Amino acid sequence: MCYQNKLQSIQNYWNERIHDMEMTDQPIGSPGFFRDLEEYRYEKLHYLPKMMDFSSFRGKKVLEVGCGIGTDLVQFAKAGAGVTGVDLSKTAVDLAKKNFSCYHVKGDIRVGNGEALDFPDDTFDVVYAHGVLQYTMDIQKMVNELHRVLKPGGQFIGMLYNRKGWLNLMSKVFKVDLEHDDAPVFGTYTAGEFREFLKEYDDVRVIPERFPVKSKLQKGFKALLFNTLFVGCFNVIPRVFVRRWGWHLMAFGVKHAEA
Repeated sequence: MCYQNKLQSIQNYWNERIHDMEMTDQPIGSPGFFRDLEEYRYEKLHYLPKMMDFSSFRGKKVLEVGCGIGTDLVQFAKAGAGVTGVDLSKTAVDLAKKNFSCYHVKGDIRVGNGEALDFPDDTFDVVYAHGVLQYTMDIQKMVNELHRVLKPGGQFIGMLYNRKGWLNLMSKVFKVDLEHDDAPVFGTYTAGEFREFLKEYDDVRVIPERFPVKSKLQKGFKALLFNTLFVGCFNVIPRVFVRRWGWHLMAFGVKHAEA
């Protein structure tokens, strides 16, 4: 399949889906809709607000690629960052704009391809790509584009799914599909592979995160077994012994500053 056709198939897929849509019964685009999905996101990814400390980005120019409905981007904006969001899905972009309107914050949100960004070199202080790299056709190409538009000394923050993560294993044990593993592009990676993608950055750190929390997605016996037995047992083990199996590989890097 040629590049443009594959790109169109990815765009069509995400235009037809809203991530975590099943976690709310509120009208799409309503304040309650955005509130429910924000609450669920940070319940499931409770590490994220702590690790990110959105308030620390006040006054920074932040670009998020794959911004979705804008949940994280709103946090940057509320904290005082100047934000730009790009997503391949027009559905997501339209909802992100409504999300910003509900919170009375400003941002430049547009449809765009993260592998071919419409911004000059050295534009942003921070580039953020949480949960998009594993769904793009060419991760290295997107990472390179983010590097291009990042100012010297600026920070890259991104996330990939961990091939060695606990959720990958549990999906096989419980015979449950991973979220969006039916997407036109879906991949899991090791920490070493992520570091290789980021070879043009300095001070690269890859930190496994996202450990088991009770799931609202599963029902019946599987839910009982997962939520009671697995989650309970996993989370009594000291994190130092299980950190390598975190489902999310969070990476941080710095663009080399000019001499």
